[in-house]
Amino acid sequence: MPSRHRYSTYFPILFLIFDLVSLNVGFVIANLIRFDQLFYYQERYLTLQLILNGLWLLVFFSARLHEINREHRLIDHLNRVLTGLVVNLSIVFAVWFVTQPLYYSREHLFFSYALFTVLIISWRSIWHFVIRYYRAKGFNVRNVVIVGGGDLATDMISYIRSNPGIGYKLEGVFNADKVNNAVYLGGIHDLEQYSESHNVDVIFCLLNEIGENRVKEIIDYAENNLIKVKIISQFSRISYRNFSVQNYGPIPVLNVNAIPLDFPINRTIKRAFDILFSSLVMILLLSWLIPLIGLLIKLESRGPIFFKQLRHGKGNQPFLCWKFRTMVINKEADSKQATRNDSRVTRVGTILRKTSIDELPQFINVFLGDMSIVGPRPHPIKLNEQFQPSIEKFWQRHAVKPGITGLAQAKGYRGETSEFSAMSGRVRLDRFYVKNWSMFLDFKIIILTILTLWHGSENAY
Repeated sequence: MPSRHRYSTYFPILFLIFDLVSLNVGFVIANLIRFDQLFYYQERYLTLQLILNGLWLLVFFSARLHEINREHRLIDHLNRVLTGLVVNLSIVFAVWFVTQPLYYSREHLFFSYALFTVLIISWRSIWHFVIRYYRAKGFNVRNVVIVGGGDLATDMISYIRSNPGIGYKLEGVFNADKVNNAVYLGGIHDLEQYSESHNVDVIFCLLNEIGENRVKEIIDYAENNLIKVKIISQFSRISYRNFSVQNYGPIPVLNVNAIPLDFPINRTIKRAFDILFSSLVMILLLSWLIPLIGLLIKLESRGPIFFKQLRHGKGNQPFLCWKFRTMVINKEADSKQATRNDSRVTRVGTILRKTSIDELPQFINVFLGDMSIVGPRPHPIKLNEQFQPSIEKFWQRHAVKPGITGLAQAKGYRGETSEFSAMSGRVRLDRFYVKNWSMFLDFKIIILTILTLWHGSENAY
């Protein structure tokens, strides 16, 4: 087989160079913002710049940020980048917490990473669209063939043709019979001869059509000729998107209802972000806000500063959810939701609820591990018991930790949920979040939540 030059082999070094350029541009612009100088030549800041570059090198290779699969969507690409950023920030925060280098400006570090985040997401998004356009024009493509027929082969042909940006050039199909809408290349026995003379890069094998023994022969041939083999089976028609393969000894087993946060690495990344974010909020905000809000609550009505209520958490395990108290002490606090013009809500409580400041103590729940920054909002236990029998797959929202904000809240489902349609809408969005979690989705929800709070919500009362 003749050799072919792969320009994609240069992608990893290009990714590393542009990532480091983004980091250092963010750093020098932070110099300008904080010190009015693009190049701040104090030795300790030059040392800090070298350390941050070294940490990104470590994260870049350990998180495999140079490995980009051509089938990945933009959201998959950016999720890996944001995951790397969270890991990097967690390391920086941990080192900062241990060494406490007070001679460095926290404002400078904040602007450095804020700008780095914007730059790296921007350039990688541009790269994604440029490379897809480039491949759609017939460059940097991979020659692929399909072995087998039937409806799955037809579906695969349709997918390749409707997604030219992934850069797959379909040569044709090898099968006992011709397949609709595809070039017929011959029987399965013609595959090897054709591949040797036409530079085939990828072979898609339909397992159920050609059998395990023939697939094994194709794999052995492909490994000898540096050709990738991808298996298509009938499980491709199962209507669950989240698959994972688990090995029970030598037996591979398909887990059809796996969710992203079932994987330890994803849980670790999300927890690291939660600890980092909640720690900053408690140190920079709650440390002075709790005494201030507490004084206002005490001046208006008798009772504790905080309202603590049992709510369902991950796995339906109850936990005490913290909020600033916004009502006068009443016997219906655990059984009756707040309604518009509710007489139980105090004047201070009205402001706290309208601005969602009453939810801020839940960052303590996040730090303790009961909640996450983003996730399905925890409901009072009696509210769950009321709606669970009538909403399909209701408990699936409790497969992950509840959050201070969630996709449902970012989309406008805030406040009272006494009607079935409101609760059903919340649960539908919560289930989507559970099945499709990514760090990119978390960041998107946080931004949408901030915009929602900025514009206000008529359901917040």
